[in-house]
Amino acid sequence: MIGSLLKDLERRIDPQVEEELLGQWKAFSDGRSDDGVFSPKRPKPSPPGVEWPHVLVNDALQDPQAMVVQQLEMCSKSLAEGTGALLAVRCNYGTAILPSLFGAEIFLMDREIDTLPACRPLEGGAEAVKRLLDRGVPDLESGQGGLVLRMGEHFGRLFKEYSNLSQCVHIYHPDLQGPMNVCEMLWGGSLYVDFYDKPDLIKDFLSLIVETYIRFMRRWEEVVPHYSSCVMRAALCVQDSASTERTTHDAAREYAVHWSMLHRGRIMVRDDAATNLSPAMYDEFVRPYDQRLLAELGGGAIHFCGRGDHFIEKVASLTGLHAINTTQPALNDMEAIFRNTVDRGVNLLGLEREAADQALVRRRPLHGRVHCW
Repeated sequence: MIGSLLKDLERRIDPQVEEELLGQWKAFSDGRSDDGVFSPKRPKPSPPGVEWPHVLVNDALQDPQAMVVQQLEMCSKSLAEGTGALLAVRCNYGTAILPSLFGAEIFLMDREIDTLPACRPLEGGAEAVKRLLDRGVPDLESGQGGLVLRMGEHFGRLFKEYSNLSQCVHIYHPDLQGPMNVCEMLWGGSLYVDFYDKPDLIKDFLSLIVETYIRFMRRWEEVVPHYSSCVMRAALCVQDSASTERTTHDAAREYAVHWSMLHRGRIMVRDDAATNLSPAMYDEFVRPYDQRLLAELGGGAIHFCGRGDHFIEKVASLTGLHAINTTQPALNDMEAIFRNTVDRGVNLLGLEREAADQALVRRRPLHGRVHCW
């Protein structure tokens, strides 16, 4: 079955269309789009020639071939609907990849819910964390780590047999969350008391999480190169004279695809847990660790769900931040969000259309830095 699906997708991918679409995304990422809302489309739909099955999350977790079909089904839908979503897949194992390296128990949802797994916090809270600190950086192949790395290799081997897939389907980095998210998942609810009782222990643990994140990402990029052929060509065709001495590898690393969107830099850090913290606590317990990730891994973007307008000014001051993805504008003071993103040259990715339209109605400049599906 998988062979017929891969052949169907190979037939429907037009490399020229995909490269032109990537070029539009790159212009947006560089701030070269017209004022208004960036919402690209393919010139026409490319419907499937075979019926694509829907693979449930729990089935994909158990079988690499099922994972391939699950991920490529989204690419098939993008082509069939003619959307502007870049063709992209990931090793879709949920939010607990990094926590699992530290021994967190994976919690599977009921199969029918069709939702990614989570994990249980470690028993013992702060005492468990002290033991982890004594052990240092965990084995990157432990927990879900080995599964993720082998799945990345599997995608790469499979795509090599199909020129359009290997050229145009991006394998983006797995969900490693962000330092504070991982800390909260492992520590449990007692973390919020220990911010006051054990701040130094929290900071030590955050440093260990960051070091583990960096090592895993570097290992990941040995398994799955950061760039695809399309990203490489798009990066090279616009190099200015000041950048011609950089290697082609460095040029390609300026951009990354995540959730079928393009942004400058290499990583997408999740900061959902930070929405629970005050601006001062963000400065103390989140910002330094996000900054190290951005500095050592080539910059990137930050995602948060929920209300983040209270710390968005501090997020926007991170060096190497190029984009923000926030999914609940109704919970935020959007003027504060716009003022600290698009007004400062930071793109907004995947913003709800209604929020962008409301800004346009009141003639609020978006500087060509807001993307909506």
